[in-house]
Amino acid sequence: MNRTLQTAPASIDASLAPALAVSPSGHFHLDLGPGGAAAIAPAIRAAFERNAAAGLLYLGARELTTPLPTSLAFGRELAHLFMTRLCAAPDLAQQWDRLALPAPTTELAALLAGIAPMPGAEYVDLACLQRLWADLLTQARAEIAQEAGDVQAWLKGKHSSWTMLGRVCFHLAENKANPDQPFAFLATYAATMSQQAKVQHVPLGRALQEFAGEDNRDALLRLLLPVHKASEHCPWLAALVASGAIFHPRAWSSAEAHQFLTAIPVLEANGIVVRIPDWWKPHQPARPQVQVQIGQRAAGLGLGAMLDFDLSFALGDETLTEAEWAQLRAAGSGLVRLKGRWVEVDQARLDAVLAHWTAVQRGIGEGDGMTLLEGMRLLAGVGAGGTLVPGLAEGGGAWSRVIAGDWLRQVLEELGDPAKAGAALPGPELKAQLRPYQQDGVRWLYLLHRLGLGGCLADDMGLGKTVQVLALLLQARRDGDAGPHLLVLPASLIGNWQAELARFAPSLSVLVAHQSALPAKALAALPAERYAQVDVVITSYGSVARLPALRAARWSIVILDEAQAIKNPGAQQTRAVKQLHSRVRFALSGTPVENRLGDLWSLFDFICPGLLGSAKAFGAFAKRLEQGGHGAYAPLRKLVRPYILRRLKSDKRIIADLPDKTEVKAYCALSPAQLGLYEAGVRNLQQQLASVEGIARRGVVLAFLMRFKQICNHPAQWLGDGDFVPEGSGKFARLRELAEEIAARQEKVLVFTQFQEMTAPLHEFLRTVFGRPGLVLHGATPVKARKGLVEQFQQEAGPPFFVLSIKAGGTGLNLTAAAHVIHFDRWWNPAVENQASDRAYRIGQKKNVLVHKFICRGTIEEKIDALIEAKQGLSDDLLEGGAEARLTEMSDDELMRMVSLDIHSAALD
Repeated sequence: MNRTLQTAPASIDASLAPALAVSPSGHFHLDLGPGGAAAIAPAIRAAFERNAAAGLLYLGARELTTPLPTSLAFGRELAHLFMTRLCAAPDLAQQWDRLALPAPTTELAALLAGIAPMPGAEYVDLACLQRLWADLLTQARAEIAQEAGDVQAWLKGKHSSWTMLGRVCFHLAENKANPDQPFAFLATYAATMSQQAKVQHVPLGRALQEFAGEDNRDALLRLLLPVHKASEHCPWLAALVASGAIFHPRAWSSAEAHQFLTAIPVLEANGIVVRIPDWWKPHQPARPQVQVQIGQRAAGLGLGAMLDFDLSFALGDETLTEAEWAQLRAAGSGLVRLKGRWVEVDQARLDAVLAHWTAVQRGIGEGDGMTLLEGMRLLAGVGAGGTLVPGLAEGGGAWSRVIAGDWLRQVLEELGDPAKAGAALPGPELKAQLRPYQQDGVRWLYLLHRLGLGGCLADDMGLGKTVQVLALLLQARRDGDAGPHLLVLPASLIGNWQAELARFAPSLSVLVAHQSALPAKALAALPAERYAQVDVVITSYGSVARLPALRAARWSIVILDEAQAIKNPGAQQTRAVKQLHSRVRFALSGTPVENRLGDLWSLFDFICPGLLGSAKAFGAFAKRLEQGGHGAYAPLRKLVRPYILRRLKSDKRIIADLPDKTEVKAYCALSPAQLGLYEAGVRNLQQQLASVEGIARRGVVLAFLMRFKQICNHPAQWLGDGDFVPEGSGKFARLRELAEEIAARQEKVLVFTQFQEMTAPLHEFLRTVFGRPGLVLHGATPVKARKGLVEQFQQEAGPPFFVLSIKAGGTGLNLTAAAHVIHFDRWWNPAVENQASDRAYRIGQKKNVLVHKFICRGTIEEKIDALIEAKQGLSDDLLEGGAEARLTEMSDDELMRMVSLDIHSAALD
């Protein structure tokens, strides 16, 4: 019974199609997306509404030919494998409620290696798939129980092609006493149960006696149905059935045994249980192969480094001599005895792959050799045009293999496990203690730097990508790399990087090539030679497009932060960034880059130009992957894996090394509208201070402090016009950047504001970012409703964000489902803010919580934050009653210095 599982046509818009998704906790679920409800059958949707296992079991058992998006096709393939194994269990009918069905590790690992792009694919590992396998078994038991334990009825209800399987069993054993017929075959069936609840098998010939007579004819036909169905696809089995030889033991030649072994997938698919010697692996039989070794040694650096190329013959991990190879060629095809074991030989395919690789070797010998870029493609099985390598295509991959030589193997091992790489020692110049995983990250970055290769550091938000990069830059300088190095960032992050450089790497000289640090004319007049006089230049994506000198300069390392900014290859800033000249290129991203193939190509076109081919070739390759079925994505994932380092906060090795709470400052710029209103407010305050004193002066100061806070949030809050357009506020721009990354990780966030009137605009804005509504709680929220809101948020599939006023939501709530807390505006009292943050990492929290404190640069928010930072832990005098109380006591000059605007650092790019 051959079942072809189909994926959806490539024309389906992946952004609108429903998808199988995985939560950060490793649980599968159906993500309908914007248009998914109309794009999927109601029965499939209803099955997933029960639970993920029910949905997947429905796909794997019933929707066998329905075209599906690639992620759902992946889930169906896993569930179909489960159904096949379940039905092949000999004692399914008798022991369905206590049946042990171990997860097939090899097959699951193969599925994992070729997992389709899907939301949350980064959370899937072998343990995750094993848990899902156990969930499928639990679901199957529950469904069979609903059928009163009638397994046959349950199977028929799934699909007409499923039958009561597991009764007939084909056995193959070695018969070493007869060299001419070295194998023995026997068909049996499960006849009875022992007192120990073990199934007892007897020869199939006994069935003719047990089911003798016309009354038992139907029972005999049901027993033999799998055999008859399989015989439709196996002529040798049809001959055995027709002659009646199937009912008797048989002595077989190696050729007869080989045709049986190669038919195992068909036999099992039709419900016949197979028992064979353990040396035969149906999906990976022992075969001699033409072995291609590349990279025993290397010459040069970068993707253009030249690799050597060598041909040999191998059996597993053993190299075959010329004499052994000649022995194989003389033995013919089929099962051949070699070096004391049986191996499969196909002379025609061996000759074909040998001819191909010999031609490749001849071409390399006549040219300049094979580049590292070509070698990495070869190892992954991907050709230059996004096709499979000819020597590995159309079955050739079973008869030849490409392996890494000593030099390349060591490089790949170190890239895959940076702990094996040489130590990277930034020295005392780094004013930070790196955690073990951060040390590994620095080793990985420095290894790529030494090799002249690019890479993407894709650690989760909050794991310290910045400090790892700073350690790399210090290490590079210690080893003689004089730079200069270029950091390209969203303008909103320039302040964060400046602060981190000053804190952790103060010895690095820095130039900020951005209008927040230099007037536009002075910035435009900077020559490329000026950049060579410092260690690090910081700029924005927009500035790269505007400043030709940045593109004309020669950089040692170029680093892109929030590298998703170049996901659109046609955008002006993407084209400008890719024009930068550098020896090594790195990208930093907190979002999963492998799950959006278009974004992946654009990213790699920057960090490893040429590795994924041209945009057109990669687009054709991606379409072939979507239609490729089993393991189709494995070559692509293998190709890009060495250049991506991703660590998740959910990893037990990571979370054990993190504090409960990590606080970071999110610096924001002001929009032109905010700048104008803020400057007007400063002038107005100065005018009013000249005419008031005493309690009236205190009232004026407090009113203007509130006014500045509101302007920093959004002009509409101060103006009261309700026009909360996102472009009007730098805080909304930074909130979008953070929320997009949180949404891509399927994590949850609490957003605190001290203003009730801001909760609705924040909710509407975040609803557009997350694509679904969240929750709101403020002082007007009925007390009785609060428990229900908390319960909704705490559910794994519940709303992804919760907007709270800090007075109403700052105490008494347990919101441990959140991995992030955002203080959109500051209370200016650390005790109040900490109480609010504690909502997310109270007792019961199992994740590190990242607290983001929004601060508008160049405004009173930045100055108050610095004042609080300086006093923190020294004295509570300033903080008693909040910073506002202290500000009202300042002199006019002191107060005006506090509220004055640094227009350059405050302006948006």
